[in-house]
Amino acid sequence: MKKISSPILFALTMGAAVGAMAQTAAPAAPQSTMAYNVGGVSDYRYRGISQTRKQATLQGGFDYNDKSGFYVGAWASGIKWIQDAGAKDGNVEIDLYGGYKGAAGDVAYDVGFLRYQYQGNSYAKKNGVFPGYVDANTNEVYAAATLGLVTAKYSYATTNLFGNPNSKGSYYLDLSATLDLGGGYSLTPHLGYQNIAKTPDGTYTDYALTLGKDLGNGLSASAAIIGTDAKKSFYYTPSGKPTGDAGLVVGLKYTF
Repeated sequence: MKKISSPILFALTMGAAVGAMAQTAAPAAPQSTMAYNVGGVSDYRYRGISQTRKQATLQGGFDYNDKSGFYVGAWASGIKWIQDAGAKDGNVEIDLYGGYKGAAGDVAYDVGFLRYQYQGNSYAKKNGVFPGYVDANTNEVYAAATLGLVTAKYSYATTNLFGNPNSKGSYYLDLSATLDLGGGYSLTPHLGYQNIAKTPDGTYTDYALTLGKDLGNGLSASAAIIGTDAKKSFYYTPSGKPTGDAGLVVGLKYTF
């Protein structure tokens, strides 16, 4: 089976680094809050890899933050990698997540659970589609710590990771910083490392530099340079174009 836009998915949220992980809720507030968001990106990148064949898509979700520090949320995006690999269904990603945010002295922390659900996906041997591959749906647990401007995060897969067989125990390390430039502008550098257990060809490092702009009234825009050192023989589109090479991703999001 050609490892088309192969299993390693989804995004950097548009508010912080264009493209998905709206999977981390906002910091705990003095009172409980509910927020919704809708938007679009020119390319849905997740951990540096395009999920949409380098094409635009719509995204949206909601977050509930309890005043106790607990939070839950859901987020959805269009994708193409599952159908690009030959599956009949699976063009929507839904992320379901929940966790707890708190602080210990000067360190803020965030622990939680994230479920990547690919609606109707048939990316599994049991369905007779891809011998040797498994269901793309994935579960991860994560823990993050923030000190000053810098955040470090560790995500651990408790299931096979994005359809890769025997990949339980894969992990992702993420280091980022958020710099307030004034005037509603922010700059977010990011460096990550994706390890896929027992799959050295799928393991890689990714990077991003995102410029964000708060446009007011819940509207925000972002532009990011995103890239990886992922092997082109593992991550590519049906036409043979690499999905992990460097590119510019722009996005617009409305939160209400």
